[in-house]
Amino acid sequence: MAKRDYYDILGVPKNASEDDIKKAYRKLAMKHHPDRNQGEDSKKSEDKFKEAKEAYEMLSDAQKRAAYDQFGHAGVDPNMGGRGGPGPEGFGGFAEAFGDIFGDIFGGQGGGGRRGGGQQVYRGSDLSYAMEITLEEAAGGKETQIRVPSWESCETCKGSGAKPGTSAKTCPTCNGAGTVHLRQGFFSIQQTCPHCHGSGKIIPEPCTTCSGQGKIKKQKTLEVKIPAGINEGMRIRSAGNGEPGTNGGPSGDLYIEIRVKQHEIFERDGDDLHCSVPVGLTTAALGGTIEVPTLGSKAEIELPEGTQHGKTFRLRGKGIKGLRSSYPGDLYCHVSVETPVKLTEHQRKLLKELDESFRKSGDRHSPTSKSWADRVKDLFK
Repeated sequence: MAKRDYYDILGVPKNASEDDIKKAYRKLAMKHHPDRNQGEDSKKSEDKFKEAKEAYEMLSDAQKRAAYDQFGHAGVDPNMGGRGGPGPEGFGGFAEAFGDIFGDIFGGQGGGGRRGGGQQVYRGSDLSYAMEITLEEAAGGKETQIRVPSWESCETCKGSGAKPGTSAKTCPTCNGAGTVHLRQGFFSIQQTCPHCHGSGKIIPEPCTTCSGQGKIKKQKTLEVKIPAGINEGMRIRSAGNGEPGTNGGPSGDLYIEIRVKQHEIFERDGDDLHCSVPVGLTTAALGGTIEVPTLGSKAEIELPEGTQHGKTFRLRGKGIKGLRSSYPGDLYCHVSVETPVKLTEHQRKLLKELDESFRKSGDRHSPTSKSWADRVKDLFK
């Protein structure tokens, strides 16, 4: 089922301020909180609570909001980040939702219990790279190089994120656990610490080179092998070459999306190829041997006498062997009979004589025209 628009969920316009977004979220969170909704409507309220929480998490983060405004859900989909299922980072459920709303409570009480011991660990986001290749390269495969973003440890702060001469401090909110607990009646909900965002540490004086990230974005070269038979829209996964994880989490993956350039002669349909073959009027009428291109070579076709425009000839095994195919597809050659142009007076005279000869012979030279004329007559009966 398609996701709803985050702004619609919170009931705010797209130009809403951070304060308006926070107020709208507070209102929805209080209305649909599980402690306030028991019985038959509890599941429905829980779903709305989670939906509002997700919308707020995206729109309250300037970077995520910018990505969402530009690309929609595709720009922030954690799927791709593999955040799912119960656990400190997946279930996030109600816990993470109350982080910003009740952050002051946690700050005063320092509820820093560890669950599973340690900081919150997140997998890095996946990256996408569009690669354009020719039809010949798609059929035969190729090896190439691409330039993609990479992240290296900051040399200035040695990866700590802190300005040289200073160091990161233990987060006073969670006491270094990276998580805090919210207690509501009988419920005790664990969430990522809203102060240190799960790292367990805060950096009073961030490194000016990396802005406290501990890493710097650069470019690296990757060797990529395109398998023979790949088709438009297929993706190649390069494990671990996405964005780095948080707090020691695994890196995301790089997905190379294949785009095949339009070919001047051939059109691909699965493992089959199609092409249009121009044939002269006399050759089509008299028959003969014509040469046709294949992907990488040539072949010959015997045209029978009286070949009509649109006639298709099939060359078995002259298509493409797909990734999951045992045999290559076929090549379909579609005859396109060309009408002569820029005739000389002599040629005009010959064609007129030929036309006159056809008329005297009746319909036997034009069977298609006769059947078409009969169908037209039937329309006006």
